[in-house]
Amino acid sequence: AAPMGLAQPHSAGVYGGGMPPAGEPPMGGYMGAAPGYAAGGKERKPSAMTPTQVAPPPQGMPPQQAAMVRRPSPPPARGAAMGKAVSQLADIDPDTVPANLKREGADWFVIFNPKIPRALNIEHVHTLDHTSVVCCVKFSNDGKYLATGCNRTTQVWSVATGAKECVLADETAAKNGDLYIRAVCFSPDGKYLVTGAEDKQIRIWDVAKRTIRHTLSGHDQDIYSLDFSPDGSTILSGSGDRTVRLWSLESGKEVCKFTIEDMGPKDAGVTSVAFSPNGKLVAAASLDKMIRIWDVATGNPLQRIDGHKDSVYAVAFSPDGQSLLSGSLDKTLRIWDLGRYGVAGRSSDMVTCRSTLVGHKDFVLSVAYSPDGAWIVSGSKDRGVQFWDPRTSQTQCMLQGHKNSVISVALSPSQPVFATGSGDCRARIWSYDSLPPI
Repeated sequence: AAPMGLAQPHSAGVYGGGMPPAGEPPMGGYMGAAPGYAAGGKERKPSAMTPTQVAPPPQGMPPQQAAMVRRPSPPPARGAAMGKAVSQLADIDPDTVPANLKREGADWFVIFNPKIPRALNIEHVHTLDHTSVVCCVKFSNDGKYLATGCNRTTQVWSVATGAKECVLADETAAKNGDLYIRAVCFSPDGKYLVTGAEDKQIRIWDVAKRTIRHTLSGHDQDIYSLDFSPDGSTILSGSGDRTVRLWSLESGKEVCKFTIEDMGPKDAGVTSVAFSPNGKLVAAASLDKMIRIWDVATGNPLQRIDGHKDSVYAVAFSPDGQSLLSGSLDKTLRIWDLGRYGVAGRSSDMVTCRSTLVGHKDFVLSVAYSPDGAWIVSGSKDRGVQFWDPRTSQTQCMLQGHKNSVISVALSPSQPVFATGSGDCRARIWSYDSLPPI
């Protein structure tokens, strides 16, 4: 059974259970995305519904779970405290912004921060339509392909043309109900694509043959996040079962299990995992507001990082291995200095929160660094994407290009393009180009 404290949605209409009935507009909610939105009566991660979208609890739900369904959004952040960078871009009316500080397309716009020099130009490149919520997006290392995960299928697209290259679906999977693919990750050499789904299985696909090389079984709950080790030999997985596991690509066997033993009052289901750039550390974000770091060689827990005021949904290492980035349902991002665990850290250096990035109006669902470490990108339930400068902690711009939550963001390792996946059943590819200093 799933751990207590994971509320189930009231019906298939509160996303993850597919699209709403014909004629109903999509809710502004977080559709089918990260943990928590599948129908089928399973207990799940709390829905990210806003107070105005609260649904009645299902018949027969225990009172403590019914209470969790009604869990309101955290209150808005107040003011700019020490170490906080507050962005007001989400509050600006785009019609009042001068032409040099915005870029508009037919169904998207970008607003640039008027308080700092404009350093980027953002353009729409491709729109990739899907028949269900796009839960995750990830580029191949060579930047040629984008993988997207949605209901029952993983799709591989050409970044250059926007054409769909292939659709990967396990024909042996149960046909009843939904089966959202919540995590996708290419191997560093691009030969394999690993997918994680609601059926607790991890599938390793041979991309060229379009066949499954291994199915990895062992997790007791949905798979929410995957990453490959930098050398391509092992796969990292995070699940709602409160474990992080390492698997061998070659054998398909579990190599190591990192278990969260320090259980607090909240469930510690794992929402996001990442390898450090040198492959020596793994980090995991959890529903219990914590981020945990383990040593890969020994399997030992190294640090529990506490600071967010609500569940942490996303974690990413900086390319230089010195920092860790997190995004939370408390609507903020945080940049953590890894101290002794950083590449150049000394044994006396502590893990500290370098800055808190405030500006999203709703849950932060996904975070990423650009390959050169110059930009941080975040996606939110407020439907926006923000670019932040990690050196100054200031936001450079805000992109509005989806009609629902931005569930996943990813940046190409090889070229200045990024992708967004949304509850509006679209993935989109965008370019971001540096502007010369004025």
